[in-house]
Amino acid sequence: MYKRILVATDGSTLSKKAVASAIELAATCTAELVALKVVPRYPQTYFEGSIPLSAVEISRVETQWAEAAQVQLGAVEKAAKAKGVVVKTVTAKSDVVSDAIIAAAKKHKADLIVMASHGRKGIKRLLLGSETQQVLTHSHLPVLVLR
Repeated sequence: MYKRILVATDGSTLSKKAVASAIELAATCTAELVALKVVPRYPQTYFEGSIPLSAVEISRVETQWAEAAQVQLGAVEKAAKAKGVVVKTVTAKSDVVSDAIIAAAKKHKADLIVMASHGRKGIKRLLLGSETQQVLTHSHLPVLVLR
C-alpha cells in the first residue's frame, strides 16, 4: 500500500493525534515515516508583525524555535520506534507551511501526507488561513486529514 508516509506536526494536541494515526498506519503498512516540523523565519519588518530586533537576537529566537522543533520531532521518533516503525525526522525553515510540506513530500518521495485540521470555519478560517486546505489544493499526492 504506502511505502513512505510524511506526517506534518506543529506540536498541538490535534497534531499529536495525527502523528499517532500516522504511526499506526505506517506500522500496519510497514511503511517508513517521515516526520516534518516547519519552523518559521522571524518576521523582518513591522508589517510582517515583528518587533525590531538585532540580527543576533533574531538568530537566537530562530535557534530556540529550531531546538523546540527537534524536541517535538524527538517525541515523534520515540513513539514511532516503539511501534517498530522506521522514522526520519526533518525540519524545514519556511514562512509558507503548506509549500514546505508539499516540497518535503516530493523531496522524500512520500506517497501519502498525513496532517491535522483544526476545522475552522467562516471568519476564523479567513483570518487564520488553513495550511491543510492549501496542501489539499496544491498537492498531487493523497492527503489524509484528521480532526
